[in-house]
Amino acid sequence: MIKRFYKSLFFSRRWYALWVGVILLFILSYWISLLFVVSQLIALFIFVASTLDYLVLFSRKQPVEVQRQLPERFSNGDHNPVKLVVTNQYPFRVSYRIIDELPDQFQRRDFHLDGVLKPGETIGLSYGLRPTQRGEYVFHDINVYIKSPFGLIVRRKVLPAEKMVRVLPSYFTLRKYELQAFSSNLAESGNKRMRKQGQSLEFEQIKEYVTGDDIRSLNWKATARKGGQLMVNNFTDEKSQQVYCLIDKGRIMKMPFEGISLLDYAINATLILSRVALIRQDKAGLVTFADQIGTFLPAGRKALQMSNILDILYNQQTKFLETDYERLHALIRTRITQRSLLILFTNFESLSGLQRQMPYIRAIARSHLLLVVFFENTGLQQVRTSPAEDIEGLYIKTIAEKFAYEKRLIVKELNRHGIATILTAPEHLTVQTVNRYLEIKARLAI
Repeated sequence: MIKRFYKSLFFSRRWYALWVGVILLFILSYWISLLFVVSQLIALFIFVASTLDYLVLFSRKQPVEVQRQLPERFSNGDHNPVKLVVTNQYPFRVSYRIIDELPDQFQRRDFHLDGVLKPGETIGLSYGLRPTQRGEYVFHDINVYIKSPFGLIVRRKVLPAEKMVRVLPSYFTLRKYELQAFSSNLAESGNKRMRKQGQSLEFEQIKEYVTGDDIRSLNWKATARKGGQLMVNNFTDEKSQQVYCLIDKGRIMKMPFEGISLLDYAINATLILSRVALIRQDKAGLVTFADQIGTFLPAGRKALQMSNILDILYNQQTKFLETDYERLHALIRTRITQRSLLILFTNFESLSGLQRQMPYIRAIARSHLLLVVFFENTGLQQVRTSPAEDIEGLYIKTIAEKFAYEKRLIVKELNRHGIATILTAPEHLTVQTVNRYLEIKARLAI
């Protein structure tokens, strides 16, 4: 009981400042005798005021009520709102400091919210959190430090509020792309319209001719039935094509950019691309691999397919061994028998690293349409563009140029074998990948 009492009672800076002043007055009273009586009176006043402050603050068992309102899940890499609802149970005005014990992953030890509450007042406090890795985040207790108008005694109240929140791949961005895909308006996200080569064989409907329709699709029989009103056949993009995202979980995907690993960038892009593919009536599938095959989800269009993809991506972690592309090729050869669009999220930092895996990549590309997506090193880009101030800086800049040149050689080598590539900065990965998928659909390349 005494231990709990000491944990909940503190003295404010004002209390210490007043006692320092009293001590100085006692010291000065050696030369000015009148100050001795004044010092005694002030000390007595501080003692009485502190006692009254203590009695007032500890008169209620529940002085302040705080409720934390959290979403059921957090979106990785995005700012997620957290709200605290604070209610003053005292009949007088109080000052407060709230220290919310955030999950360990954020490593924030200086987080607090300060303010003043009127008698019986209820307010809402909001703040945002940006997680940079997936997993389970545990919020702990809420600590409230309360001061009365006297401001001498501080009461600490610990409110149990432990709660676990799952951090999933970026579903905030998913919602944006989902709405744009439904409205067929992806140009705002950077998509450019591609001219179709040829036309799809999937018939959709017969409609009246309007200016701009292809006259080669005129339906003469329907035109005759309409009494001369021109009618045309309307075609739509082919559907039910298989789109697989292949996610490399090897050590090369551990590299972080802006606090988020390349694996998380790939996972966020996979989540959005899979949703866009499903909206476009294609089948979405998933393969994760490293030194072993991680997860294989057959391509499908079932109602639960998106939930299955999200559950799989939630728990993926990088490995510290080198990726085995031979196992990936064996899996694709045996499990993916229909020609499909395979989007491989990986990273190569050197041409020699690509050449070790090139036989398996070429073997995969012979049976499927393969798109290799890897990353620019934006950190090296800053080194390349900054001026060199000394010999050491010149060496560093030369090495950065060499790595950038290696990336261009990798693109050239893949293109030489007829393999499509995307070399992009991590923050542009989602837009670039979705645009290329829509371009491939428009060209009927699958």
